[in-house]
Amino acid sequence: MPCASRLILTFLALAASLPLVAPSLAAPTSAAQDTRPNILLVFSDDQRADSIGAYGNPAARTPHLDALAARGTTFQRAYCLGGPHGAICIPSRAMLHTGRAYFRLDLEEFEGAPTLGERLGAAGYRTFATGKWHNGRGAFARSFQRAENVMFSGMSDHHLVPVCDLDEGHFSESRQATTHSSELFARSALGFLDEPGEGAPFFCYLAFSAPHDPRDPPQPWAHRYYADLPPLPANFAPQHPWDIGAMTVRDELLAPWPRTEAIVRQQLAEYYALIEHMDHQLGQVLAAVAARADGRETLVVFASDHGLALGSHGLLGKQSVYEHSLRAPLILVGPGVAAGRRSNALVYLSDVYPTLLAAARVEEPDPTSFGQSLWPVLRSERATMRDSLFLAFARSQRAVTDGRYKLIRYPEIDRLRLFDLASDPHELFDLAPDPVHAERIAQLTARLVAWQRDLGDDAPLTVATPRQAEIDLTGRTREPDRWQPAWIRRKYFGQ
Repeated sequence: MPCASRLILTFLALAASLPLVAPSLAAPTSAAQDTRPNILLVFSDDQRADSIGAYGNPAARTPHLDALAARGTTFQRAYCLGGPHGAICIPSRAMLHTGRAYFRLDLEEFEGAPTLGERLGAAGYRTFATGKWHNGRGAFARSFQRAENVMFSGMSDHHLVPVCDLDEGHFSESRQATTHSSELFARSALGFLDEPGEGAPFFCYLAFSAPHDPRDPPQPWAHRYYADLPPLPANFAPQHPWDIGAMTVRDELLAPWPRTEAIVRQQLAEYYALIEHMDHQLGQVLAAVAARADGRETLVVFASDHGLALGSHGLLGKQSVYEHSLRAPLILVGPGVAAGRRSNALVYLSDVYPTLLAAARVEEPDPTSFGQSLWPVLRSERATMRDSLFLAFARSQRAVTDGRYKLIRYPEIDRLRLFDLASDPHELFDLAPDPVHAERIAQLTARLVAWQRDLGDDAPLTVATPRQAEIDLTGRTREPDRWQPAWIRRKYFGQ
């Protein structure tokens, strides 16, 4: 039996308790005492944390996000927990809006799970949404009183966006918008923010579909990066050496194997252009928030559903537990939030749920919730909320980190990896084969098993017949999906 399997079997019985804390519904505050903040929650799509200048990337031009980070607190170690299939955005959004872990959550309609918008609406907030949802219509209708230009599909050509509206519980007929998605959704948010609001605080959810592919920004924006192509990621590789699952999903077909420096840098140029274009729209929204004269402060949250590989480790998509794929940006600005602060607390995107409810004074214990309020960190009462963090993809990948060391287990190919994220943040040097780390691997394995138990994750860490680990996809046939515009088909698929 391989060493990795023996270690897993040795520690399958070990467990440790993990705290679960989150709020629930409370009665609205009286109008005479209502000093609760407005809430603007902005969510991008497939955006790596390191695609923002404020996260240390000089190639990314994100002036408005950088300014937001300067005015608030940036969480450097925020993650999406993962998901049961390749569309990680579905569970990520479900967890954001319910605070629950995907293992115990209906990812379409969130049955039995009150949503963020639902609770804020019941507490007296005016709730509005625009942009990508990608979960069930019933869950959306429960969450928002009004909506304009909502996209229920997972993706689209950014210049041909299928959308509808919501008013008084009724959806309009679907239509196809021809304004670029980032401009379309920002304009809807601007329209809502221009309304006076009748004295009640608002909750505005603005969910961009950028920078998710197709990577087709308005051309003037793309050409700004073509002239000086972004550098490759530090962990660029032509191929991933192991079959870790989902190796040929749609995301991975956007460039041939082996990945080349030229193609990855071209796609990074288009990716960064989408982000800069989105950042420009966000700047207009933030200016509108600042110009409001309703007498309320606004709590602004910016995050993304997860990251993206884009050449890192030879991958393109988000279907891995590497840092580039499940780590996401998270920035908070507003009343009670320290300015210019960077936190290394281990947090999940689902922590946004109890954090915003607490800001709105909507608090009540919910034993089924997974998220934890970030206010103890935001108020400098604690350095972190967790001593470890768990990541998962499908049944093929599991990981745990204590903040410094990260253990990754691939059950289906019987492989184990260990990285020191302090000295090796790009996860390049595997320490697992070195026997000096045997005790550390054992300890982290015990934590991983404890997380699985507490979250209801029944995926085995060993399988009876592991498949072959090594893989070579050189020359694999590729076909573009139906959303890729003609110029991308010509450029990257030779059609």
